[in-house]
Amino acid sequence: MNNIEFIYPELFLIISLLILLILGVYKSNSYNFIKKITTICFLLCIPIVYLNNIGDFNIFNNSYSVDSLSNYLKILILLSTVFSLMFTNDYIKIQKLDKFEYPILILSAVIGMFLMVSSNDLIGLYLGIELQSLSLYVLASIDRGSEKSTEAGVKYFVLGALSSGLFLYGCSLLYGFSGSTNYYEISEVFKQDTSIPILFGIIFIIIGLAFKISAVPFHMWSPDVYQGSPTSVTSFFALAPKIAGLGAIIRILYICFGEIYEEWKSIIIFISVASMLLGAFAAIGQTNLKRLMAYSSISHIGYVLAALTVGNRDGVISAISYLNIYIIMMISSFACILFFKRKNVYFENIYDLSGLSKNHPLISFCFATTLFSLAGIPPLAGFFAKFYVFKSVVEANMIYLAIIGLIASVISAFYYLRIVKIMYFDPENEKFDEGSNIGIRFSILFSSIIIIFYFLNPSSILYYVEMATKFLN
Repeated sequence: MNNIEFIYPELFLIISLLILLILGVYKSNSYNFIKKITTICFLLCIPIVYLNNIGDFNIFNNSYSVDSLSNYLKILILLSTVFSLMFTNDYIKIQKLDKFEYPILILSAVIGMFLMVSSNDLIGLYLGIELQSLSLYVLASIDRGSEKSTEAGVKYFVLGALSSGLFLYGCSLLYGFSGSTNYYEISEVFKQDTSIPILFGIIFIIIGLAFKISAVPFHMWSPDVYQGSPTSVTSFFALAPKIAGLGAIIRILYICFGEIYEEWKSIIIFISVASMLLGAFAAIGQTNLKRLMAYSSISHIGYVLAALTVGNRDGVISAISYLNIYIIMMISSFACILFFKRKNVYFENIYDLSGLSKNHPLISFCFATTLFSLAGIPPLAGFFAKFYVFKSVVEANMIYLAIIGLIASVISAFYYLRIVKIMYFDPENEKFDEGSNIGIRFSILFSSIIIIFYFLNPSSILYYVEMATKFLN
């Protein structure tokens, strides 16, 4: 089926991008206007995606999927992007990043993410990756007055270009030996042939995608880019691109490489274990909150990949459920980090939070709750996220993977609890400004309520994820 109506969400965002780009060029001081319209476009796109969920279809000669999983991930991308724009508004203005290109670049990146989660073709996936990545490179270095931001952008660009090259090399190997770039056609070839060159192609493709989600040992860009980029950009990096990257990995592993599960299983297990352990150990010595969150995200990516090693629908359900809760915890974390402002100066060192509970008891409670959830302390949402993953790997007779995950969780609890100790038991510092915008307060309140009360109905997310993955049966 080659019907254009199935890509209405993508067309809507592309047309919005072109119109907003023209308006931004010809209208002076247009940041506020462009940002508001961009946010409205994202919100309007959510019902368009939802109404587009009328079945599971492959269009454009099976190169593009419009199914329940891609639509679910697209809605998650849109919601996380809206939150990112909402709670970073004050920061963008104070840091003088209020250029109309900022929301335009985010809109462009989101279009690339849509292509990533729906593509059934290696060429389409590459185009989506590059459209997302090129926008993110510019966003990382958008603060032209900051050496750290410029350095972050250059590092991200160089390593991102390397990962794209590795990905393309893997694609060329697969195309050379299968004669196709389409996932379904390559999968048919795997039923007959699993020669060494084809397996090399798989390895290079996985390496290229692992770079995009900062999984070990391809994580080296992440801490520096998280720390050097403006915090508003870092918060976006921690949200939507993770969803798109994992969506692309799920589709390529389970559709393109579904016939050779045993061949890629050991690769994903290694990446998962390395990510969980390095993220846990490397964060111990970090004092910068953004850098700590980078290592924390590496560790959490390890848990998501652990679920994918199961190789069946239950693993995908556990991985996406974990991803949902992770996104909520990251919204709360970065909204809290953007609250720590005094006289228009933002503080990122964990010791700047000394005695925070004395002056800001509510923010301290919300941030502490988020940190406990990130550590997997029951009965918070983060505990259930890890429980789903451990349950799926144990049922797949990979008990050792669950044990390693538990050990990593215990280790990571140290640096989360250290921040809580600093907030509640160290001498108090000067009070932070109370003038934070409504977006920060709403984001913190909304995410904290979900984190705290998730245990009342822990199957709520599972139900929607099961509906989104029904086509994998």
